[in-house]
Amino acid sequence: QVQVVESGGGLVQPGGSLRLSCLASGGAFNIYTMGWYRQPPGKQRDWVASITGAHKTTHLDSVKGRFTISRDNAKNTVYLEMNNLRPEDTATYYCHNIYTGDWGKGTLVVVSS
Repeated sequence: QVQVVESGGGLVQPGGSLRLSCLASGGAFNIYTMGWYRQPPGKQRDWVASITGAHKTTHLDSVKGRFTISRDNAKNTVYLEMNNLRPEDTATYYCHNIYTGDWGKGTLVVVSS
């Protein structure tokens, strides 16, 4: 089983930036397609971005130009760089190993003044 652990969440003002990290331990990380999802309070969990083992990326339209997913295979880590954050980005952000089906426990991002 692959363990997935997120970090980097917190409270940030509108217009601010955060970088989330996701460490995936165990298995052949470099072949995994990894994804970031988010779940606002009281709402369903939705996909935000994903990246293949070959570094091909896709992003939700509403975050394009503000969020960037990337990975460092040497560190078994996936990142989500979030810029120009908005209050509507407030959510618990989850890392998902799309290849194995494993989920992290999430990291909370609150965008508020």
